[in-house]
Amino acid sequence: MFNVVNPDMIVEKYGADTLRLYEMFLGPVEQSKPWDTNGIDGCHRFLKKFWNLFQAEISDEGEPTADNLKSLHKLIKKVSQDIPQFSYNTSISAFMICVNELQQQKCKNREVLKTLVVLIAPFAPHIAEELWEMLGGEGSVCDAQWPTWNEDYLVENTVKLGVAFNGKTRFEMEFAADADNKTIQETVLADEKAAKYIEGKQIIKVIVVPKRMVNVVVK
Repeated sequence: MFNVVNPDMIVEKYGADTLRLYEMFLGPVEQSKPWDTNGIDGCHRFLKKFWNLFQAEISDEGEPTADNLKSLHKLIKKVSQDIPQFSYNTSISAFMICVNELQQQKCKNREVLKTLVVLIAPFAPHIAEELWEMLGGEGSVCDAQWPTWNEDYLVENTVKLGVAFNGKTRFEMEFAADADNKTIQETVLADEKAAKYIEGKQIIKVIVVPKRMVNVVVK
């Protein structure tokens, strides 16, 4: 008795979508979780950030950038795989990452943003319906076609490798994903950032650990 939280109070303060999102964000639905209202603020801030994506001038012109498509299709894949597993909490984390990326990319493409609205509808249906209407969507967003991801947009074209000297990482460099070891070694040794670590020293060997790091052994 008296150890429950009245959802009406939370809805009145934050809105129904925030409460719904927070309950999903607490963790796997089959597990018991402690109720901590401090976390509700984070979900509320996320929804405001999501809403702000749609407040800039949205354009029908031009194709989405490669970065736009990569961010969007990563999210489509994650959410589409999580929902059947009831892994709503990890879907919401993916939404937060995607929204941050699209903000940094200054994305204003209508088709990208409409797809984003379709994806969030099961999690925050009220805000989704408002944004769907704002974007000129027909009928209810809940009846819209669920998007599918394209693996072509998820292929990594570049890879970041840590560059270490005698096992101690000093900086990172970006390479084409298909760069061979010889190209990577030559690029590292020619880079001006490497000069102070190899100047006046003998290079014993250069070890390339695929997709992880380059270690230059000197003495």
